[in-house]
Amino acid sequence: MNDASNFIWYELMTPDPAGAARFYGAVVGWTIAPERDPAAGDMDYRMIGRADGGNAGGVLALNADMIAGGARPGWLGYLHVADVDKAIDAIKADGGAVHMPATDLPVGRIAMVSDPQGAPFYIMDPIPPEGGGESDVFSVDRAQHMRWNELATSDPDGAIAFYKKHFSWRQEGEMPMGELGAYRFIQRGDVGLGAVMPLMEGYPAPVWNFYIGVDDIDRARDAVAANGGTITNEPMEIPGGEYAMNAIDPEGAPIGFVGPRKA
Repeated sequence: MNDASNFIWYELMTPDPAGAARFYGAVVGWTIAPERDPAAGDMDYRMIGRADGGNAGGVLALNADMIAGGARPGWLGYLHVADVDKAIDAIKADGGAVHMPATDLPVGRIAMVSDPQGAPFYIMDPIPPEGGGESDVFSVDRAQHMRWNELATSDPDGAIAFYKKHFSWRQEGEMPMGELGAYRFIQRGDVGLGAVMPLMEGYPAPVWNFYIGVDDIDRARDAVAANGGTITNEPMEIPGGEYAMNAIDPEGAPIGFVGPRKA
């Protein structure tokens, strides 16, 4: 999953990495490093570890200056592009915006952009890690991986056209949502990446929402409630027989969870 157009990394922005470690450890089973990654320089950046030894993403600690500049708790996804600078020019030409210019890091070249409707995401041309290997932070069926990418947008048709053009995604299939419109599924090749949905009441702006795989949706639901999270949508059965729910973590970052019901 390291080819261009894939989600290759996910990042939690939070003012309390230690609190995030407690919450996501209890709900998902992740281990968030207690100290910043030395390779991140002056930034307080920490890796999210899975039980299988792999990484699920990273945590960026928001400091007072970042918050004063408008940064808020939340999750962002990284999409792989072959050339960050060319991708920036193409995205800007189609009505997107640049929020962080192209920057070289030890792990690759990145930039933060937004689509024409305003949903932010990173683009990245990564430097392969020593020994090679592809990113496996996204999986359609494994716990402790990100399993679903959901775009809530003010213009589903325009957003779908944008991502199809710039990332070669497909859009096939949909699920009716009554008066809200359609929940439209998006694919990369034969892999179901997620869906695009109309912006609903309560969403202040277009945004990518992400769903983390859990081993038991009811255990996860109880852990969210017991560890300072707020449940915004109770577990609901989804196509295929599993269950999905939505929550807000203790610092205010929206997040979803998906997994089986074992009880």
